[in-house]
Amino acid sequence: MNALTLPDIAAQLPAHEQALDWVGMQGIAQPINLAGQRIKARADAGVSLDDGNARGIHMSRLYLALHALEHTALNPGTLQQLLGEFLDSHQGLSQQASITLRGEALLSRPALVSPLAGWKAYPFEVRARQDSWGFHVELQVQVAYSSTCPCSAALARQLIQQRFIEDFSGQPLDHAQLLAWLGSPQGIVATPHSQRSYATLQVRLQAQASELPLLELIDGAERALGTAVQTAVKRADEQAFALANGQNLMFCEDAARRLHSALLLEPNLSAFQLRVVHAESLHAHDAVAVSRWNWSAT
Repeated sequence: MNALTLPDIAAQLPAHEQALDWVGMQGIAQPINLAGQRIKARADAGVSLDDGNARGIHMSRLYLALHALEHTALNPGTLQQLLGEFLDSHQGLSQQASITLRGEALLSRPALVSPLAGWKAYPFEVRARQDSWGFHVELQVQVAYSSTCPCSAALARQLIQQRFIEDFSGQPLDHAQLLAWLGSPQGIVATPHSQRSYATLQVRLQAQASELPLLELIDGAERALGTAVQTAVKRADEQAFALANGQNLMFCEDAARRLHSALLLEPNLSAFQLRVVHAESLHAHDAVAVSRWNWSAT
């Protein structure tokens, strides 16, 4: 009995000749090695279909090429080699290839004062593209922080001043009495509002970049903001966090400017854009600021 040849429907001619900008797969489960750890990621992988006479691409070839990411540290060189394999496996069909990887880097972060530490997740995306203009890599990461409203802080201070006048007007100031007043709810009658906030940094790497600066972006952003959200804390850490918030009062515009200045100091970036979102505790809406540098450049 003769073995039958398996049918190749994809090799049949399409009903209508039409090139396609992108064809591929989304949400592929894919382990990667980034920031010194193995990360569970999701991949979008695809190529252009420039030959309108071809019915489709060879998706299994893209899928199998992704296996190389399991054993190799993720960096621009790895991504460029991978996209080269995408195109080599589609010679005559495709001239452009791209990949997007999404995951969460789980980093151990120390407490502010005590010897405690805990794990914090940082959502990230890596996007790479090979086209007629060359090879391009972008990296995006989200950083959570606390923001205390400067206006609210000023209003709270004014209320405390008013209560001080009411409680001590015409009285001689006694040190012990004043100290007790400062430590009581009767004296500190108002506190400023703060909220959990998020900064999303998206950077485009220069052509000579050899690494994906995920840790550098996270550390630089948290230094610039001064109030990164904490993990495990003791009361001393919580007090230090309250002090950091009081010394780093921020509107969303302030946070965006701080981050913009910090990103300008990062090497091997050709462009960036950032977005900060303060999830207001006063209002039922968010406060948002966006800043870009050279982002319109190709």
